[in-house]
Amino acid sequence: MTMKLSLLTREYPPSIYGGAGVHVAQLVPQLRKLIDVEVHCMGEPREGATAHAEDFPPGANAALRVLGADLSMAAAIGDVDIVHSHTWYANMGGHLAALMRDIPHVVTSHSLEPHRPWKAEQLGGGYRVSSWAEKTAYEAADAVISVSAGMRRDVLESYPNLDPAKTFVVKNGIDTDEFRPDRDTTVLKELGVDLDRPSVAFVGRITRQKGLVHLVRAATQFDPDTQVVLLAGAPDTPEIAAEFNDAFAELQKQRTAPVIWVQEMLPRASVRQVLTNATVFACPSIYEPLGIVNLEAMACEIPVVASAVGGIPEVVVDGETGLLVPYDPAQAEDPAYVSGFEEAFAEKVNQVTRDAGLAERFGKAGRQRCIDEFSWAKIAQETVDVYQKAIENHAG
Repeated sequence: MTMKLSLLTREYPPSIYGGAGVHVAQLVPQLRKLIDVEVHCMGEPREGATAHAEDFPPGANAALRVLGADLSMAAAIGDVDIVHSHTWYANMGGHLAALMRDIPHVVTSHSLEPHRPWKAEQLGGGYRVSSWAEKTAYEAADAVISVSAGMRRDVLESYPNLDPAKTFVVKNGIDTDEFRPDRDTTVLKELGVDLDRPSVAFVGRITRQKGLVHLVRAATQFDPDTQVVLLAGAPDTPEIAAEFNDAFAELQKQRTAPVIWVQEMLPRASVRQVLTNATVFACPSIYEPLGIVNLEAMACEIPVVASAVGGIPEVVVDGETGLLVPYDPAQAEDPAYVSGFEEAFAEKVNQVTRDAGLAERFGKAGRQRCIDEFSWAKIAQETVDVYQKAIENHAG
């Protein structure tokens, strides 16, 4: 008999803003080739999923309204064998559904609330609520999937009551047919990119986690001819938006080469063009469980310069598909240390932009690594294998 799954997520196409949403969007079609899948998401109604509004209680803190949507999800789940939740937003929905129906609950860990204290800036007291929801769901889950070995270590460190035997690593994947080298330059010309100069690209949200402010400060030390192309929007808070705006204005004053900031979300085909035609992709994250965006860049055959945090070293092979820059989150409040990190990041970027042969070698190796190690079909099968173990754990 075919296994029946209810998958719970906040993000689902077409409303995707982060790596967890990309993960779910790519995973579900592959899972549906193996098992029966129903999807519950949050937000506006859409095809392929049952949507639950984040509008109850009216006017409440955002974290409480998420829990309202979780209650709606838990009540709506069909006759399934197992429930799988992604991110703290959906974890409580999965936890309650599992309790109500006496079915196993699998959690995928895309990030951890204890490792994101800056979210208190975004959620206020709701950060304590989100932390409680995550901890409760993880410790009761029948299986916890981490998207990297580094993430699994963080999970066990954050939640020591969790049985290590119930934790598994199933990495993020990449669709190398969708993300592939695209030498068309129409989008770059529209954005004002000079095709005769090297460029450094960034794709991501304006959050503390993504380290964009560090990149903008590092960019003051890029070689004079190097352009900066930032596809960056959706700031978490007014404070981080103001900090980024100030740093960006200062960068513009100091640079003669183009400095381009695209705030609206571009179609994926346009992002593919920007990535393919960049000289280097920059990922200055201060926290990153794996980093799908690095896989997207590598699949487009460009080298990556990234901070060596979380699961990034499991994606970017230092000296083979790009260069890594050490970063210690424990020293984040030390201005001298942070300044040194930004200087080191600039040095690594300059090393690649100055050497076309090195950049080409890194780029080709990166795409091949994506093809060999990060296929979604492989990841879907590994996920179903974890479901089977969770069912066994629950029965035992």
